[in-house]
Amino acid sequence: MPLLAVEGLRKSFGDHRAVDGVDFSIEAQRLISLVGSNGAGKTTLVNLITGFLQPDEGRIVFDGQDVTRLPVYGRIKAGIARSFQLVNLFDALSVLDNVRLAIFSRDNKIHQVMRLAERDRAAEAEAREVIGEFGLADKWSVAASGLAQGERKLLDVAVAYALRPKLILLDEPTSGVGTREKSFIMDRVEAVVRSGGLSAVIVEHDMDIVFKYSDRIVMMHEGRVLAEGTPQEIVRDERVAAMLGRREGERGE
Repeated sequence: MPLLAVEGLRKSFGDHRAVDGVDFSIEAQRLISLVGSNGAGKTTLVNLITGFLQPDEGRIVFDGQDVTRLPVYGRIKAGIARSFQLVNLFDALSVLDNVRLAIFSRDNKIHQVMRLAERDRAAEAEAREVIGEFGLADKWSVAASGLAQGERKLLDVAVAYALRPKLILLDEPTSGVGTREKSFIMDRVEAVVRSGGLSAVIVEHDMDIVFKYSDRIVMMHEGRVLAEGTPQEIVRDERVAAMLGRREGERGE
């Protein structure tokens, strides 16, 4: 049984059908890239899976449970977390406190946050462990606003990871950073996904990143899944080559 199954999903905004009958599934412990041109429906699909939008039709089954109508917090509790293309952090708080707040929220302690913030040693230890996994151990006391863009991206993913999900969806985790930072971010993300035994769906435009890190690739076009397969299968797909403006054998030239 797949970890996630999306069946006949549709979402329209007025006359525009952003997601048009999407079907796909994700196995446990897989890193999936969701690709396509701007307006292909990628972010809308992520918003549907994570509960930020409700579908017009179709259903979403996660870990054997129909989560189609669950609100965002219900899906987080079920094991679905996400990061955002525009980083969503508490800029005035430190790296440690951003991650610690996620842990308090996960453990239903958020109403006790002021009392527990300096006394919950287990939460602090876990937050420091998460921060270390994302290569930010030496930044634990720095305010989120003082981080470089690549570090902010990593912290945003770390906050989502601190919720201990089974599936994490990352909306363009390498956007707005340089080539070297992209590899650093993705090396950290891949290491955490592999070692943590979770699955990840990554919305990404950089096809070099996509082909390097993905177990499978799902390409969307005009709200539909155009192609799906391993990197080796996708690179041989003529429909994908046409979308990328490249023919087979042109990569890297």
